[in-house]
Amino acid sequence: MELLDKTINSYLDVWLGPRDPRVKGWLLLENYTPTFIFSVLYLLIVWLGPKYMRNKQPFSCRGILVVYNLGLTLLSLYMFYELVTGVWEGGYNFFCQDTHSGGEADMKIIRVLWWYYFSKLIEFMDTFFFILRKNNHQITVLHVYHHATMLNIWWFVMNWVPCGHSYFGATLNSFIHVLMYSYYGLSAVPAMRPYLWWKKYITQGQLTYNKKASSRRKEYQNGSTATVNGYTNSFSSLENNVKQRKQRKD
Repeated sequence: MELLDKTINSYLDVWLGPRDPRVKGWLLLENYTPTFIFSVLYLLIVWLGPKYMRNKQPFSCRGILVVYNLGLTLLSLYMFYELVTGVWEGGYNFFCQDTHSGGEADMKIIRVLWWYYFSKLIEFMDTFFFILRKNNHQITVLHVYHHATMLNIWWFVMNWVPCGHSYFGATLNSFIHVLMYSYYGLSAVPAMRPYLWWKKYITQGQLTYNKKASSRRKEYQNGSTATVNGYTNSFSSLENNVKQRKQRKD
């Protein structure tokens, strides 16, 4: 394994140039192999999980879903706060920011973005819960592609551009995740569902983004999920499924 890591690292250094020394030795960042292995294991579970669950009853997972989603809500809130304050302290430029002009604020951004990278590993559980609950219609190609690639993309970001303008997408994404995971966590408690007033605003925001992004990417329809700025939004597919169930009852 050590020889493999050295070989991969030497190729990456030739292709992409020297890494940022500020993240040298950080957990999971030294070598690409662990990130790649996690991604392969994720894809294997996506492939084998539904087959394993085919003749089994779906799991409720209600209690653990509340804990999981609210945990990610708190992590996203922490990342959003630290990124915003770091950007302010470093006097970051909204349009273009390099990686070595923010002083100590750069290190603050780097530390937070490591957590952002690590959160992409945690978010594999989104798909695993779909499998356990037999919500296979939500495991779309776009959903799997998004989760499988984001961890890998951010490994490269953290090694070569761990601060600077990398903050922008992560900040926006963390804010959206605060709204999204808080909704998912609280909606797992039936008594809370009538009070989740912010769902419609996330959906509206998603529709606005889709109109702007339609010229830049293919739209996945018929119950697929949409990926925006590094997060997966399932509200559109959720609404479609509710409508379909109502039609069946009628």
